[in-house]
Amino acid sequence: MAAPLKSLVTDDKRYQQSFQLFLERSSEHQCMREFIHNILPDILSSIGDGKSHLGVIGVGSGDGEIDLEMLSELCLKHPGVTVDNEVVEPSSQQLHSYRVMVAQISGLDHITFNWNKMTASEFEEHWKEKKMTKKADFVHMIQMLYYVKDPGATISFFQSLLDKNGKLIIILVSGESGWGKLWRTYRNQLCYSEISQCVTTADIKSSLDSQGISYKSYELPSQMDITECFTEGDEKGELLLDFLTEVVDFSNSASPELKAGVLELLRHPDCSVGSNGRVIFNNNLGVIVLDSLS
Repeated sequence: MAAPLKSLVTDDKRYQQSFQLFLERSSEHQCMREFIHNILPDILSSIGDGKSHLGVIGVGSGDGEIDLEMLSELCLKHPGVTVDNEVVEPSSQQLHSYRVMVAQISGLDHITFNWNKMTASEFEEHWKEKKMTKKADFVHMIQMLYYVKDPGATISFFQSLLDKNGKLIIILVSGESGWGKLWRTYRNQLCYSEISQCVTTADIKSSLDSQGISYKSYELPSQMDITECFTEGDEKGELLLDFLTEVVDFSNSASPELKAGVLELLRHPDCSVGSNGRVIFNNNLGVIVLDSLS
């Protein structure tokens, strides 16, 4: 029997390498920025209820690049407020990069950064142990629900922390993206029971609908050049394949049948289009906005 495939999240160095290459090859951050600057300000306009101090929680904040852009829009929408920002990020490398960036940027004196080197689940456990009662006006969970055991329960916990008029924003790959097709086809081979990795906005919407929870949603068009994945032995192509499948060294550890099937699907029109000799993967994202329960 073949050895089980090793989840990419268990190898932080390899994960960070593949993630950085993914960002270089995709329009991921570009489409997020368009959302942050064009749509997010209106969403944030109603939070706070006139308060002079706002609470923010960033769950899976990474290196803080996107966080800081959202904080900037928040403060532009609510001039003069002070902000308490809880940063939740399990990667030492990413957290260090975030702290370095904050130290180098002037004009952040009105924001207090609280650094939590932990997963979302650990943060929830810590919060409950300490019997914390403070509320948040804005919680964002960007591209992180793949790495929790129960996405629905995680959403419920963080939504419960919202103060009156608070907003929770979730960004994940869209159910209509190439990721959605890849995961629907190979969920059993590529996904792990202890970490619910193969989750899209379609799954989250279905769960919310079944509970009668209202939300707003947006689609963010995005793409990724995966041409190198189809050159045998290409180092960058193998890194991208690891990121796409969430498997360490997928090219060499997967069975020949699984590898061939995944590569064939990645070329399929349901996942990608051909453009000037390149293979362009559908990396569309979805945004879900939830209101405070109170």
